[in-house]
Amino acid sequence: MALWGNNDAVGSGGTVSLNYGTGVVTGTGTTFGQTGAAQEGDVIRFGTRGGGGTYFGDAVIVSIAGTQSLTIGSTAGLSGDAISGVDFKVSQLPKYTVLDSHYSETNSDYDALVYGVNSGGQDSAQGTSYALSHVGWVGVTTYMGSEGELRVKSEVLVAMSGINTTTDGFGEAIIYPTPEG
Repeated sequence: MALWGNNDAVGSGGTVSLNYGTGVVTGTGTTFGQTGAAQEGDVIRFGTRGGGGTYFGDAVIVSIAGTQSLTIGSTAGLSGDAISGVDFKVSQLPKYTVLDSHYSETNSDYDALVYGVNSGGQDSAQGTSYALSHVGWVGVTTYMGSEGELRVKSEVLVAMSGINTTTDGFGEAIIYPTPEG
């Protein structure tokens, strides 16, 4: 299994529920394991970010039992809140970031996520606080400075051309007007 892939917007559809005790994710209207859908080694993001959505965290898929059932490797990157009938997204982002405490949902002082950024996303970020030096897998951290100003830190985790993503990566906007806390 590779440490990362080049697709930040693997097809997903339907909703999922998680049994924290077993790590089993049960889908409704899902196509796990099918071409263009979630595969072993991909990262599943539970919930949505921004726009009033609820984000529960990310986990690595370790096995797929069928089109409506898969198992995640650990629940450590999740918030601990009940996950039942929620939207999800799937990505091939670097797996090591899932359990990196910097990118954990449990942080309340800042907002940090990893995105796949193609050349269109890099171009649209130029001239903003979110300007990026490379395309590829990028960690973006936003937080409020000591005087209430929005601060942004971006770091290239894997510089790579040919990343396959929508212009906003992981199906979500890279640029937030203010940090979520």
